[in-house]
Amino acid sequence: MSLLFSSLAFLLLITTTTSSPAAAPLRRGYYSATCPPAEFIVREVMKKSLLSDPRSAASVMRFQFHDCFVNGCDGSMLMDDTDTMLGEKLSLSNIDSLRSYEVVDDIKAELEKACPGVVSCADIIIMASRDAVSLTGGPNWEVKLGRLDSLTASQADADAIMPSPRANATMLIDLFARYNLSVKDLVALSGSHSIGKGRCFSIQFRLYNQSGSGRPDPAIEPHFREKLMDLCPMGGDDNVTVGLDSTPVVFDNAYFRDLVGGRGFLNSDQTLYTFPATRRYVERYSRDEEEFFRAFVEGMVKMGDLQSGRPGEVRRNCRVANGGRPPAPAGFRVDRWIS
Repeated sequence: MSLLFSSLAFLLLITTTTSSPAAAPLRRGYYSATCPPAEFIVREVMKKSLLSDPRSAASVMRFQFHDCFVNGCDGSMLMDDTDTMLGEKLSLSNIDSLRSYEVVDDIKAELEKACPGVVSCADIIIMASRDAVSLTGGPNWEVKLGRLDSLTASQADADAIMPSPRANATMLIDLFARYNLSVKDLVALSGSHSIGKGRCFSIQFRLYNQSGSGRPDPAIEPHFREKLMDLCPMGGDDNVTVGLDSTPVVFDNAYFRDLVGGRGFLNSDQTLYTFPATRRYVERYSRDEEEFFRAFVEGMVKMGDLQSGRPGEVRRNCRVANGGRPPAPAGFRVDRWIS
């Protein structure tokens, strides 16, 4: 994967992800009248998903990043390819990386049974990402809702913006700044790697040929490097997965403690400690988990505000635009989800 920093691509992306008068007004409690059980439904489905597949929490949480950075938070990353559209699922940053799309499908199916045609897929991503964090030990927060779903998706746009595992801190700071996200936001949101796993493919260069040197990245702590080499040998299976931090199923600040100790999995993680402008936040969050939690919530809310202002809809199936809209499910069973 690579960062394609063409000025034209960035101009387009900046234009379409900042606030716009045409953007839907976002607010807390958006569905309180039209679908009161919406947030409860999302959380219940997320709980069931975690029981069957603990990795799904990290996968679903990352949906917010991959959705909001590409033309705003509009659910475009959920769309399947069609004969006339190449969507984002096979983009360089998503293919062989994102998973658990079926969790959103399950959430949407339950919402359509209770409140047909009301809750957008873009809002499902925001709610489910929040729940993925809180259900694994992280903070809980109120989310602003009211987004519309995009009518299309673009693999080219996703390729042009999402960062590579090889990205250094300077690249990441520049990328986040284009969305009015600060250095503090960058470091806090990188803490999303507190949960989940990464593939050996993403660190082969760090272990065996950092910067074309033919040697490992000197920033990797020696004992950790030996462990990674055992798990990810040269010429081995690139699809083997390794925890992104030392507690990959618990959302905590171990990620930052690991960075301080030279045990970051990705180059784009460890660079946050080796680069002076980001190091101070890594050190602060490594010592104070509550400060990290507060900064993470602030960053997630700011990222969730990114909108394109383009026309949209509330999709009935998150994988396709409505087009020939199917009939609403029989029975408006809101009471099913109210205890």
